[in-house]
This record gives sequence, C-alpha cells and structure tokens, in this order.
Amino acid sequence: MGDTPRSQTVSTQLQQIAEQAKRYPASAFTTLAHRIDVDWLREAFQRTNKQSAPGIDRVTAEQYAANLEDNLRDLHERLRTGRYRATPVERVWLDKEDGRQRPIGKPVFEDKLVQRAVAMLLEAIYEQDFYDCSYTFRPNRNPHQALHQLREQCMNLNIGWIVDADVTGFFDNIDRNKLVEVIQLRVKDGGIIGLIGKWLNAGVIEGDSLTFPDKGTPQGGVISPLLANIFLHHVLDEWFVREVKPRMKGRCFLIRFADDFVIGCELESDALRVMDVLPKRFDRFSLTIHPTKTKRVRFGKPLAGANSDQQNGTFDFLGFTHFWAKSRRGYWVIKRQTARKRLRRTLKTVWQWCRQNRHRPIQEQYQILCAKLRGYYQYYAIRGNYRRLEKVRWFTQRAWKHWLRSRSRTKRIAADVMDKLQEVFQLPVPRIIHAI
Repeated sequence: MGDTPRSQTVSTQLQQIAEQAKRYPASAFTTLAHRIDVDWLREAFQRTNKQSAPGIDRVTAEQYAANLEDNLRDLHERLRTGRYRATPVERVWLDKEDGRQRPIGKPVFEDKLVQRAVAMLLEAIYEQDFYDCSYTFRPNRNPHQALHQLREQCMNLNIGWIVDADVTGFFDNIDRNKLVEVIQLRVKDGGIIGLIGKWLNAGVIEGDSLTFPDKGTPQGGVISPLLANIFLHHVLDEWFVREVKPRMKGRCFLIRFADDFVIGCELESDALRVMDVLPKRFDRFSLTIHPTKTKRVRFGKPLAGANSDQQNGTFDFLGFTHFWAKSRRGYWVIKRQTARKRLRRTLKTVWQWCRQNRHRPIQEQYQILCAKLRGYYQYYAIRGNYRRLEKVRWFTQRAWKHWLRSRSRTKRIAADVMDKLQEVFQLPVPRIIHAI
C-alpha cells in the first residue's frame, strides 16, 4: 500500500518525459539525472531481474534486499555526490553452434540496479523515436511479432528479393565514442553520459586477469541491449527510413531484432543498390558487414513454369529458415521451420545433458526434461514447424533412454523396464502455440 504513491510518481515522471520527447523530436534532454532519487531507485529495484547470477562481489538480489532502504539511500548519496563507481564485469563464455564461443558479462547487482534506473529514463525518450521495424527488447514487442511482420510484408508488398545481412561481432566492436555521440543527439545530461561512460570503461575480469577493452559494450548488462538498440536505430533504422527507402524504385521494408536484420525489396535492382551501400554505411560507424555471410536471396512468390534460374532461395532469421511452399489448399505461402544450426545445437545440448545427469533420480530428470521441452516449444511451436518439434521430442526420448541404460551396472535399467518407465514418464507432446 505504501509503495503505490511512489510508483505512481515515477510512472507520472516517465509519462511526462515521454510526452516531451514526442513533442520535441529534434531536441536534446539536458536535465535528467536529478530524477534518479531513492523512490526512482526503489522502482528500478522492483524492475530488475532478481534471478540472474551475481557479479564478482557475489552479492545476490536477496542479500541486497535484506537491507534495501539503507542500501538505496547510500547508493543515491554516492550517485548524487559523484562517488558511485562501476565494478568490473565478470566474463564467462558460452558455446555457439559454429564451434566458437560468445562472451557473456555478469555485472554486480548494484550496477544492474543503476543501469535499470538509467534505462527507464532512456526508454521513455527513445520509445518515441524508435521505428516499427525494430523489435529489440522493447516493451510489448517480441521476436514472433517480427516473424509475423516479415511474412506479411513479403506477401503483401510483392517482395522478390531479400538482403540477409550479418554484422561482424557487433556488440564487441561498437565504437564507444561514436555511441556517445549518437546518444548526445537526444541526451546531453552530463550525469547520465558519465554513468554510461563508467559502465563502458569499468573493465572485464576473466579468471585473475583484469582488462580494459577500448570498444564494445559489456554483454549481460541491463543497459547494453538498449545502448545497442539506440546505436543501430541511428546507424540503420533511421538511415533506411529517411535516405534509402525514398530512393528505391520499388517497395521495400526493414525488419530488425538486435543486430539481426533483413531487408526486403520488390526489385532486384534495389536489392543490388542496398548491397552496395550497406557496407559503406556501417563502415562510417566502424562496423563491418560480413562479406560472405551477407547475401542476396531471390524470394518472390513462385510463378507457374518458372525455369531453374528463377527458383527461390531460403534465408534464416531469428532461428527459423524461411521458404516458399504450397499450403494444403494448393496456395503458395511462406513457411518457417527451425533452422538446421539451431536444431543441431538443441539436439547436441539434450544429448550432453542426458549424459551428464544420468545418475540423478529419474523423477528429477523427467521434470527437468519436461521443462526444457516446454521452453523449446514456447519459442519454436509455430505453424508449419510441427515435424521438427516432434523430432526434438523423439530425440530427447532416445537420448534419455540411451544414457539411463548406460549407467553403472548397479543402476543400469533393463530395456523392458525402461520401456515401461517411458510409458509412465511421458514427455510433453508438442502443440502449435504461435499461428503466424
């Protein structure tokens, strides 16, 4: 009851900032940092993920909350007097499907809290600027909406060609000076810019080594996706809408999620022009369009009697391979199925998990595998993708059975017993969730 007025106050301030940003799209905000008071920090705490892993100080959200009011007052005082210091980010590595590894950062909880407080301010401003083509970590937007729009635009705009682009190491190669310059087009508050600079330059701890990269944003931070979105809004979205689209002879569109984007063109000549200017545009901001992974794909509605030179290709976007095929009624439609790389990665992960956890109690294994499958279905269960969902379920059943039977002699389960167990412990059957 007592928190409601404070939350309303913060919400009112956010609404005022949003209205001002919408009313003056060409103006920059010069006074924002003063809004981050104890009430604002308390609201930011409520909005911060409490389940993520702690940083190098090993302080969890639960521990921080045990003395929340004193911690927030102390934090506010350090922010107000300029004594707040960003803590280096702990780096861990995750395997990618191509055999390489992707770095993930683990900031300390207090840094995540302050980042959330600043992100609340920036989101109120930039949500008025962002275009509909952007679906990256925005309120009430998700990848399935991007997939839906991609399909609708391809079919409704008579799209014939897709430019499937790939930005080389985007998050690791963002030019920090250029990023700050882009932010200052809308936010010139020294306090906010100073905080962003502290997070960008806090350093990275890996094992016993502390390094200070001179470019990129620390992945894993609350603020990083928003900063990346702001940068690409200027580098790509705004440029495409204001400069590229008016110069195209045919219809075209852009759909972007983080640094993953596709451009659809009605005419091949427009697609060729985009392929020519895209690397030059990104080079201006010290970013590289991958020369071999970026490709132009024929993707028009198939015509009767088309020869082999007019056959469509396929492209991957947001974990799905997109292709033209006939529906059950005989109409040409765009279908999607899980991309082969994503499917291989899933099957490999399931196999490894079953192997590493085969000695756990069977009931516990069953519950975890069910949760994994339901999570997988939650994203990939779209219309037209049922067979690949079934394949994941079948493979999971097979892997589980194989590794349970490969346990030690004393714990090994006979084949007939295993069959009866799997009759009792039925893994969840897939069902289509997203009719897009």
